[in-house]
Amino acid sequence: MNERYRYEYNAEYADGNTVRRRQKQQEERFREVKGGQNRRRKHMSFGYMAFLCLAMAAVAVVATCYVSLRMQITNSANTISALESQLNELRQENDEKYNKASSNVDLDEIKRIAMEEYGMTYADENQIVTYSDEGGDDYVRQNEAIPQK
Repeated sequence: MNERYRYEYNAEYADGNTVRRRQKQQEERFREVKGGQNRRRKHMSFGYMAFLCLAMAAVAVVATCYVSLRMQITNSANTISALESQLNELRQENDEKYNKASSNVDLDEIKRIAMEEYGMTYADENQIVTYSDEGGDDYVRQNEAIPQK
């Protein structure tokens, strides 16, 4: 057994018959282990294959449902965006028409016509009747005649 040792780059190398025997033993062990893995790979059980098929089907169903939900969300967002745009246009149009209508009304002229032509006057203190809404509604329900003072 002639073995020589040499040191390069802090690594130990050995030459000789012993090294070749060790390499052969390691290669044989590797082939045995790898051969066993190949045999196991070639022969998959029916149960394992059925499980894999069911898992793939479940993944496909979940992915399809996810894509469908994402499409619905996108469509809803687009619809909301279109409706908001339409609402803004209608509000702007409504504001323009309101401003046009209110600019055409002269409140001083209406007051003059009401007082001069129709004989209307401001209410006196004894003509004002105040009612409270005890039910909390926004309007008053009249169940009886209003009392005269």
